[in-house]
Amino acid sequence: MSHVLDDLVDLLSLESIEENLFRGRSQDLGFRQLYGGQVLGQSLSAASQTVEDARHVHSLHGYFLRPGDASLPVVYSVDRVRDGGSFSTRRVTAIQKGKTIFTCSASFQYDEEGFEHQAQMPDVVGPENLPTEVELARAMADNLPERIRDKVLCAKPIEIRPVTERDPFNPKPNDPVKYAWFRADGNLPDVPALHKYLLAYASDFGLLTTSLLPHGKSVWQRDMQIASLDHSLWFHGNLRADDWLLYATDSPWAGNARGFCRGSIYNRAGQLVASSTQEGLIRHRKDWA
Repeated sequence: MSHVLDDLVDLLSLESIEENLFRGRSQDLGFRQLYGGQVLGQSLSAASQTVEDARHVHSLHGYFLRPGDASLPVVYSVDRVRDGGSFSTRRVTAIQKGKTIFTCSASFQYDEEGFEHQAQMPDVVGPENLPTEVELARAMADNLPERIRDKVLCAKPIEIRPVTERDPFNPKPNDPVKYAWFRADGNLPDVPALHKYLLAYASDFGLLTTSLLPHGKSVWQRDMQIASLDHSLWFHGNLRADDWLLYATDSPWAGNARGFCRGSIYNRAGQLVASSTQEGLIRHRKDWA
């Protein structure tokens, strides 16, 4: 693994400080607040460590309640709500400075035979010859705010290659649909739960901004206030986070200063391995311009 991926795996591993109580350090990605994907991945890690290995997470539903502080660790309290014959349910509370910043419920299930069908994978170009997000950002480095330039341009543990490429500093109205390939930048051990933590971490990248596309707005514009409000994730089976995954996102609705987005995640074989939804704040702050 690269050192940045090794650091991310360590970030998601958590420290057990008491039964059902865990602590995770934080990373500063240059945003105004703690990156939501970190809290998603660490919450799933905390919940998974209280469930037997034979039960695999199949869904997570969470709410972002307060902005997190990237300079402080996060404490995760896990409530073992139920262990039934087939399913286990966990409730996780993420805490900083004595206050809840995020809460979620996660459900786990034994593998079981059943009916199967899935939506077809979109027909898009493969990742091999596409530039990475970091390469695209370096070509526009002069437009990046100086305070976060180094964080945007540094090596990343998750390699993202946009299929749908647009200029975030001069956005034009477009259909609310995006495609991007992503993978962990290095080989990971064969631990299925770890690959799901990493998917949860990566699932927050670029999802909410899909709702800005019809309006010709970008997260990089100073007059936009953007924050995740809730996030749901369904795992349809095991996956490899260190092999290419296609994130197909769309936004069917926006209104009342909120945007609603959906995501479908496919592996290279065309299997739908996960689905996501998110609603977030997309407030146009003319007083910030």
